[in-house]
Amino acid sequence: MAAVKAILILSPFFPPNIGGVETHLADLCLELARKNYKVYVHTYSPLTTSVKYQKYEKSKNLTIYRYPWLGKNLFHRLEKYPLLDFLYLTPYLFLRTFFWMLLNSHKINIIHSQGFNAAFAGYCLSLIFHKKHLISTHAVYDNISTSTPLRFILNHSDHVLCLSHASQKQLIQWGIDPKVIDIYKYWINLKIFQPSSPKSKKFSVLFVGRLIEKKGIKVIVAAAQKLPQIQFNFIGTGPLSDYLSSIKQKNIKFIGKISNINTPKYYSQNHIFCAPSLYEEGYGRVAMEAVACGTPVIASNRGGLPEALDNSVAILIKPTPTNLVKAIKKIRKKYSVYQKNCRPYALKNYSNKNLTLITRFYK
Repeated sequence: MAAVKAILILSPFFPPNIGGVETHLADLCLELARKNYKVYVHTYSPLTTSVKYQKYEKSKNLTIYRYPWLGKNLFHRLEKYPLLDFLYLTPYLFLRTFFWMLLNSHKINIIHSQGFNAAFAGYCLSLIFHKKHLISTHAVYDNISTSTPLRFILNHSDHVLCLSHASQKQLIQWGIDPKVIDIYKYWINLKIFQPSSPKSKKFSVLFVGRLIEKKGIKVIVAAAQKLPQIQFNFIGTGPLSDYLSSIKQKNIKFIGKISNINTPKYYSQNHIFCAPSLYEEGYGRVAMEAVACGTPVIASNRGGLPEALDNSVAILIKPTPTNLVKAIKKIRKKYSVYQKNCRPYALKNYSNKNLTLITRFYK
C-alpha cells in the first residue's frame, strides 16, 4: 500500500478571510483530506476581513495554524509597493513555519506555496529541509515586475502551477522556463453552488467580491445610473464600502458582507452577475459560482476570465460603463438562452475532477 502523502500548504491568506483564493484553498484542503492526504496549513489571521478566527484547527487529515498578524486592510495599502508587501507578508510566516518544521519536517513530503510571497518562504524551507516544492499562482500580476530572485525561485521549484494561459504567458515573458510551468483550474462545490432560489421579480445585476476600485465597482455604478429600471446589488467588504454606502440611488443596494454559505441564494436570485475587472483577473471564481447557480455573466475580457467562460454563458467586454450597459441589454433580450446554458456548462467545466491537475504533481 502506498504511503500517505503529507502536504504543507503555505499561504498568507486562508479562510475565514474572504476571497476567491481563500475559497479555492478551503476546497483544495478539504478535497485533499477526503482523498487521504495529510494536510498542514500555515497561514495568518484574517488580513482583509474583520472576523473571528481560530489560531489552531484540527479535523481528520487537516491541521490549520493561523498566526496572529496585522490586518485591517493594511494589505490593500501596501499592495502597490511590492517590497513593502513582501516584508509584510513573507518573513514572519517563514519564521513561524521554520520553527514548526524543525520539529515536524519528518511529517512533510511536499511544500505547496500559494502565490509569490509564500513562494519565497517555501523555497527556503524546501532547501533547508530537502522537500519537493510546488508553487501555485492565482493572478496575472499587474503590480509587480520580475526580479532576479523571483526568477531564480520560480525556475528552481519543482513545478509552477498557473491558473490560466494568460498567467503562463506572463511567466514565460519574465524568463521562467516553460518546462517547469503547468496549468491547473479552479473548481467549485457543485452541490453547494446550484440554483437554489427563484429569480427576483425585478431584473437585477449582482456583484460579489472585494470592494476595491480595480474590481470595476465604479464602472458598475456608472452603468446603474444609466439603467434606473434595473436593480444593482453589491456584496463584499473593502475600501469602497463607505463609497457604496453613501450612494443614494434607488436602484443601487449595498448588502455588505455575507458568509460564503449564503452566496448561492444571491447568485440564484439575481439575473446577471457582473465582473468588469480593470486588471488581469487570475480566473474569476465568483463568475464560476454564478454560472453554477444558473446566472449568466458579464465580465472583463482581460486576464483569465475568458478561459473560465465562453459566449454561451457570458459576454466579455472591455470594462466601460457604455459597454456594460450594452451587454446587460443584450443578455436581457435573450435571457432564457443564456440561462439554460449555465448549469450544464458548470457541470462540464467546474467539477472537482480539476483537482487532478494539481495532485498529479504530488507524486
